[in-house]
Amino acid sequence: MKIDIHAHILPEKWPDLKQKYGYEGFIYLDHHKKGAARMMKDTGQFFREIQENCWNPKVIIEDLDKHGVDKMVLCTVPVLFNYWARPHDTLDWSMFLNDHLISVQENYGGRFIGLGTLPMQDVTLAIQELERCKQLGLPGVEIGSHIEDKNLDDASFFPLWEAAQDLNMGIFVHPWDMMGQQKMNKFFLPWLVGMPAETSLAICSMIFGGVFDKFPKLKVMFAHGGGSFPFTVGRVSHGWHARPDLCNINEIKDPKEYIGKFWIDGITHDTEALQFLIDLIGPEKIAYGTDYPFPLGDLEHGKFIHDMQIRDETKQMILSGSAMSFLGLEKKEDIKAPQQQSL
Repeated sequence: MKIDIHAHILPEKWPDLKQKYGYEGFIYLDHHKKGAARMMKDTGQFFREIQENCWNPKVIIEDLDKHGVDKMVLCTVPVLFNYWARPHDTLDWSMFLNDHLISVQENYGGRFIGLGTLPMQDVTLAIQELERCKQLGLPGVEIGSHIEDKNLDDASFFPLWEAAQDLNMGIFVHPWDMMGQQKMNKFFLPWLVGMPAETSLAICSMIFGGVFDKFPKLKVMFAHGGGSFPFTVGRVSHGWHARPDLCNINEIKDPKEYIGKFWIDGITHDTEALQFLIDLIGPEKIAYGTDYPFPLGDLEHGKFIHDMQIRDETKQMILSGSAMSFLGLEKKEDIKAPQQQSL
């Protein structure tokens, strides 16, 4: 069984947000040719070219069938978070995206699971939409690695973590708006260097901020194999020991002791790196993902995992068991796709 825990989708069309909300800065789609669209800022700036597999579930299902994927977990593209906008506008936008996700989840033969998005700049509104996502049937939400100028340890987010814990809603943390971009304007470095650093920032912020101590049942998953954190945790731990006056202001345990308190996806593109994660974290906290449909993703849909010389039980845990635990799926029957697909 295979559950892809990390993939992206957006609606094929949406309203002109600049016109709707009365100010600029939003993304729109320019469907300039069949099967392709440009993601554009309403100021005229080009962001990214995408293909039909970024919005058409029928095309995505063709890929799933080709690669033997039973379910794909879909969330929005981070550039669409719109945390910078007016909070009620972002709430309205989040509701639009989440309604789209639930329609995809419900109308395509059980092949998709949605993770919602929230207006994270206003925690009261974020909790309101988190509760609505739960009522709609979404098992969790995707959030950014930071929210404007706040890291995820900020005390203003604690009511949200408490609500997510109480509702048993998963939190999938995705890097975005990468730090230091002004120093990395060549060679695709924001995505190659900045993204792993962003994920490590999010993990370290939640550890040092005491989030995992205050909310021990909170389910959190970090994208892209945990970024650079797993490979620098020795340094992080040493810093906790060497400079407790700076690192341990919240009286936390050794950062190494939080390994296993959260999930990561398995997008490493490298068998040796994944083996290191298996040894460090354990397969029960590593979930196969692809970052579909983007070029930096695993567009061979886990082939490198299938090819690894690891125990079948370990392989199966990574391919589906860990995702089932994060998503709150308890039975194998919950992930079996019906024979007749709604195409």
